[in-house]
Amino acid sequence: MAEVEPMESDSLPEQTPVAPQPDDDAKPDTASDSDSDSDSDSDTEAEQASQLQTLESELSRNPVNYDAHLQYIQLLRKMGEIDKLRQAREAMSLIFPLTPQMWQDWAKDELTMSSRSEAVLGIEKLYERGVSDYLSVPLWCDYLDFVQEHEPSIRDCTAAGISKARDLFERALTAGGLHFSGGSKIWEAYKDFEQAVCLTLADSDIEGKEKQIQRIRSLYQRQLSVPLADLKSTLSAYKIWEVEQGSDLDVNSDDLNGISPHVASVYKKALEMYSARIDLEEQISKADVPDAERLPLFKKYLKFEESAGDPARVQILYERAIAEYPIAGDLWLDYTRYLDKTLKVGDVLRNVISRATRNCPWVGELWVKYLLCLERARAPEEEVSVVFEKALQCTFSSYEEYLDIFLTRIDGLRRRMSVADQMQVLDYALIRDTFQRASDYLSPQLKGTEALLRLHAYWSRLELILANDIIAARGVWDNLLKLSGTMLEAWQGYINMEIEKGNLNEARSIYRRCYTKKFPGSGSEDICQLWLRFEREFGTLEDYDTAVMKVSPRLEELALFRLKQESKTAATSEAKEHPSKNVSREKRKLPSNMSEDQTPSKRRKDVSDSATKVTKKDQGKETNVDKMEVEVTAERAAKQENSNDPSGKQPKFVKPRFTDQCTAFISNLSFNATYDQLQKFFSDTGGVQSIRILKDKYTGKSRGLAYVDFSDDAHLNAALAKNRKMFMNKRISIARSDPGKSKKNSDGHQNASITRSDQGKSKKNFGGHQNADKEGSSDQAKLKAEDSSQATDLSADQSSSRKESGEDAIQLKGKTTFAVPRNVLTAAKKQKASQAEDETPKSNSEFREMFLKK
Repeated sequence: MAEVEPMESDSLPEQTPVAPQPDDDAKPDTASDSDSDSDSDSDTEAEQASQLQTLESELSRNPVNYDAHLQYIQLLRKMGEIDKLRQAREAMSLIFPLTPQMWQDWAKDELTMSSRSEAVLGIEKLYERGVSDYLSVPLWCDYLDFVQEHEPSIRDCTAAGISKARDLFERALTAGGLHFSGGSKIWEAYKDFEQAVCLTLADSDIEGKEKQIQRIRSLYQRQLSVPLADLKSTLSAYKIWEVEQGSDLDVNSDDLNGISPHVASVYKKALEMYSARIDLEEQISKADVPDAERLPLFKKYLKFEESAGDPARVQILYERAIAEYPIAGDLWLDYTRYLDKTLKVGDVLRNVISRATRNCPWVGELWVKYLLCLERARAPEEEVSVVFEKALQCTFSSYEEYLDIFLTRIDGLRRRMSVADQMQVLDYALIRDTFQRASDYLSPQLKGTEALLRLHAYWSRLELILANDIIAARGVWDNLLKLSGTMLEAWQGYINMEIEKGNLNEARSIYRRCYTKKFPGSGSEDICQLWLRFEREFGTLEDYDTAVMKVSPRLEELALFRLKQESKTAATSEAKEHPSKNVSREKRKLPSNMSEDQTPSKRRKDVSDSATKVTKKDQGKETNVDKMEVEVTAERAAKQENSNDPSGKQPKFVKPRFTDQCTAFISNLSFNATYDQLQKFFSDTGGVQSIRILKDKYTGKSRGLAYVDFSDDAHLNAALAKNRKMFMNKRISIARSDPGKSKKNSDGHQNASITRSDQGKSKKNFGGHQNADKEGSSDQAKLKAEDSSQATDLSADQSSSRKESGEDAIQLKGKTTFAVPRNVLTAAKKQKASQAEDETPKSNSEFREMFLKK
């Protein structure tokens, strides 16, 4: 609700103005000018009538249009439509709180139309309604002036009138007497009234005059104890008044000489409070401060007052803040929370919460507080119902706020029904109807949420407790399952209700309905296990066997599905970590120990020579190329660590000795597996001496293979028993490593994989073409061989050698070759010729001669 501009305060015209009569010197066209003015007035009236009709249509279509209400009232005041104006103001006040200026205009308009006693009572009611909306010192002053002028009993200073006026003044002081900048106006009006009463007393009534003088003195002393903006001027006025009463005081000094000690004490305390608040008051009173910056200043001031511990001062400061920021929802929430903490119950809290919901109807928490406040005050059911219906007509930011309001209403009805004297007043059908309305309204938006489950669980419980109707409780759960059948918690809640009531057969039938359903996460497995647990605890052996027979296939199906999902996930992660190495013209990463200033041809030559040296050195000792790569990688790592040694010493690298006497070969290993994880995996077997994870010699990443050395055959056999076990979501293969057998089978020719690798490097040096990476295909062959037949590392090496030696090359079958390209036929012929020749590796010169042949 935007800040309302002050409306026109001019009183309505009492009669139509008379046009001036033409004089003797009038021009001949005076009549035509009058006709023009008349036409202009007619046009204005027609335009106002059109605007009036437009605003009426808008308000009938949208009654909560605040700006339309303001424009409609202003237009009716201009047109002088008294009856419609009164109706328009009443209609707006039912929906929105009116500003103090609007209440002042309304009272003035009503006073202009009539000054009879009946009108005076109506205007008093208007002022009462106005001062209850917002704190406004000017509105209170107008109210006080009005009753003193137009209330006969007060004007005539009768005993009843004086008592009525004093009660009204005390209410005004309670509402705004502590207002720092405007409270003095109410105090001054009160003192003026009491002095006027004193003047009406006869001089012979000495006792009455003395009593009235003491009353005025008491008002001065009360005012001096309040930290107001004009505190010092109040002290001067008090001194002057005391001098008039015969006291000997120096009215021109600021000292407290001659003043009673009690008055001096309270004044000094008020002056200290004034000094502590003057800076804060100046900050919130600056005219050039934007509203967005002034509100935090108000909150800062409020914290200070709350720390001071005076609830009356905190309350009036909140009233001042909300008068300037009536639609600040957080400010109203803070105000109601403070009152709820300090007052708990009372008409003050009830009034504030009611005003809060009228100013900020879109804040659901305020309506919840309103319902609870009415329940604490033991308000009649009709009033609570009206507030509840108003809350449902508002627009909130989330459906959880609607749910909170529904549940608050249901809580109140349940508590009322639990009281003995309310059993005859409230019927459970009211609770059931509220639940049904909540379900119909919120189910489409809260489908499948915990909030909707909470609502229906509460509903079914009350159906059992208050209505004792198991059929209705089951109906509640069935309706929920139609909306949220994929929620495991909904089925569990239904089952738990049947178990608590001892209906085991019904619970069993619900398990049969839901154990095949698909639930998120591990819910499908959980419901199967819950059924088995239920039959163990409550069922017979036949019931348990039946559950096992139904659940077992379902669990196997779910396990297979999970395994496939894990395999897909692992394959995806592997593809991301190890992209294809067989892409055409893909550049390999050179070893880190090469000089960066070498030319590309020099680098290729160094790589080829290095690989040839390693092959000759390890030939006859190690037949497994993977072990060679482990040694090279370990040597490089050691050199890197030595190069980073701050001491500058370069210890000689010692090559580890691998005997393979009691060694297990691990394949299908996760690429993320570490030494510690493998050590933990074989911790139950014991005897682990060393672990070697095979890594790519260029990238340094794991190849999914490893060797584990054991102290003796007993520990090795225990490790072999863990073959095909799950490790890091993969089923690994464990076989005994036997390099002697591999050497015996390969006797008479060189290691095929190393030789072919050298041949590839020779081709690269000559022709400039990159050698296809055979290591990746060799790894895949090893993994497939290990997963299918649990073969040893020798068979894996042989499979790799066969694949690299050309067995996967092009095969031509049959005599129909007319559609085959010529280059393919030529390659096939050369392949057959090469198979007949000796498979002794060719040297670089032989390769060169072979490629140069035409």
